[in-house]
Amino acid sequence: MGIFDQREESFENAYVQGREFRFRAKARRNKLLGLWAAGKIGASGAAAEAYIDELVAAATAKNADDVVVSRVMRDFMAVGILQSEHQIRRHMDEFLAQATTEISLGI
Repeated sequence: MGIFDQREESFENAYVQGREFRFRAKARRNKLLGLWAAGKIGASGAAAEAYIDELVAAATAKNADDVVVSRVMRDFMAVGILQSEHQIRRHMDEFLAQATTEISLGI
């Protein structure tokens, strides 16, 4: 294997690892968002766990962020919580930063 083949393989591995890291971070972000949202809507126990699992699973959807935001907004509106899309996305950004840190530290 030549040096260029090794470099190409190295770049490919880094790309795959980066995509895997981003996927894991978004899944964890959705879990954190789900914990927060479940608390706001008053879900607990098995209902909260199911809700969180649904948001985590949404990480695989096309336009995953939009799917998650729509779901949380709809659920908040159903119980009379007024929260703008911007506010929910801001929480998502905060939770993504937290998730990225946790994964980087191995927490």
